[in-house]
Formats: sequence, structure tokens, C-alpha cells
Amino acid sequence: MIFFTTRAIFFVLLCSAFTVFAQPSSLFLVPDETDDYGWTTIQEVGAYFNQVSFTNWNAGGANSISASFNGKGEANFKTNKLFWNSSLMLLYGINKQDGEPIRKTEDAISLISNFGYEFNKNSNWFYSARFSFNTQFANGFNNPDDPPISRFMAPGYLFLGAGVEYGRQIEEFSVYASPITLKGTFVLDTDLANSGAFGVNPAIYDINGNLLREGDRVRAEFGILITNQYQTTLMENIKVNSVLSLYTDYINSFGNIDLDWEVNFEFKVNKYVRATFGSHLRYDDDIKTEIIREEITNIDRVVTGPKLQWKQILGIGVVVDLSEFLEDDTN
Repeated sequence: MIFFTTRAIFFVLLCSAFTVFAQPSSLFLVPDETDDYGWTTIQEVGAYFNQVSFTNWNAGGANSISASFNGKGEANFKTNKLFWNSSLMLLYGINKQDGEPIRKTEDAISLISNFGYEFNKNSNWFYSARFSFNTQFANGFNNPDDPPISRFMAPGYLFLGAGVEYGRQIEEFSVYASPITLKGTFVLDTDLANSGAFGVNPAIYDINGNLLREGDRVRAEFGILITNQYQTTLMENIKVNSVLSLYTDYINSFGNIDLDWEVNFEFKVNKYVRATFGSHLRYDDDIKTEIIREEITNIDRVVTGPKLQWKQILGIGVVVDLSEFLEDDTN
């Protein structure tokens, strides 16, 4: 069952990713009632770097260099009654300090596909169905010498739901509410699944430590999802984008809200050079925190409740719009 589910998920991912990067055929374009109708696409790749070096610096410090790489693709289709927006974001970053091994700072694969249909042309409300999937590329560690605490598809998060969305005619703002949302958490790693990581049921052992039943690799939830997206241009070369997601499960701990809120500022220096500043807050009631208590005789690992997670990003780099090159090749 798990194998079939995994194959189905990757098939959906492949189809959705293809719609993001493929150039739509003119056969699917709508008659030009307005210039906004039809397909629009965006493909960008970027690299951001940060370097710190100290020479005879009396305050001390460690030399370091970091880099992050990202790819972004969007394919948006719009008519006078419906729209279909798909986006794929790939992100990976690394950091190297003197005397320390290379560690990752960013790691994300995010795919979102959103379909909407207008039920009243005089209203900003419309029916909507949304699919999203998130995972990572590489292993994650608390410490380089410890076993990984995360891997590719461990975890992987899938949201699939239907509801209503506000903002059909508002390009900068939207609110999506889905009272019927399926959330799937995938932990396709034996060790992490057996330990009960990311909320799946852990393995069962007898009193001698023998494995009786392996841990679950999939956790299914059914609840309500509310998301809000806001983007605007603060100044000529400064843009801000905010994405907020709130989810609670009907069956397991209803009222405990999972939070995911990301805010990014983009500063455009010129056509290719950009700087970014971002903040990412996350809280998941199913993700527990492990505390290491070191004593004279032993080291104890104590699992406590979930905690608010926060990540802050600042970088400057080069971004290339691949759409321009693709258009040149077409011409």
C-alpha cells in the first residue's frame, strides 16, 4: 500500500512539475478578450553568496563562506471564468567554517498547484482546489557525528483539499479556506519511522528490545486549512511577499494549530543582481524536540513537546530569468 501511494505521489509531482516548466501550446490559449487571458510562465535560477574573513581581528571570529542556489518555475493559466496556477521552488544552501565540516543552511523542494473557478463574476470569491507537496534534497543533522534527523521524503508533506478563495480580481492578496483538507506526512526512512519522527506511530519492541512491529511510514490527517498570501511593491525596487498557512486536524488534537509563515523582501539592484531578506516561522504539534542532557556518567536524550521554529535569511546574489532566453530561442 505504501509503495503504491509513493508511486502515485511521484506521478502527480511529475505531471505538475511538467506543467510548470513546459511551454504551453497555443492550442490551449483563450481568445483574446483581454491581454491577461491565456498562459504566462516564469523560470528563474539564482545563486546567493556570503563570505566573512578575519585577519588579526582582536574581537575574534571564524572565517566562513556560504552559498545558496535556487530555481523557480511558474505556469499560470487564466480565462474569464477559471484559472490554474502551478509553481515549483527548489532551494539548497551550504556553509563552511574554519575547522568545521560543510553543513547545509537551506534545503527545500516545494510544489504547489491551485485551480479555481468563478461562480459570480461580480464577486471576488470563487471555488478552489489546491495541491501542495514539500520535502528536501539531502540529509539533515543536529551534529555531523550524529545520525541524520531528516532525509529526502523523511519528512515529505502533502496537502490536498478543496474550498473557496477570496481574491479573484485582486493580484496582491488572497485568502484560501478549505474545510476538507487531507494532510499526508511521509517518513520513508526505516530508522526515523521506527523512532516515531514527525508524528508517525513508532515501532513496537518487546522487553528485550526485539522489534515486534515497524513504525508507520505514512501519517494521514483530515482537517481544515487556511492560507493567506500577500505581495506588494513597497518602493520601485523593493518587493515583499508573505505566505501564511494554518492547519488543524479534526480527529487528532483539534484546535492545536500548525503554523507556517514565511515573509521575504526582495531588493532589486539591477536586472541581474538582487538582495533578499527573509523570515520563516514554523510550529508543528507533531514534531517533538530532543534535548541532550550531559552528566558525568552518561548522556541522556529527553524528548519534550513541540517548539516554535524560526529561520532568518539574508543574502545577495545573481538571478537569471530563463524565460528571456527561451523566448530568444523560439524567435
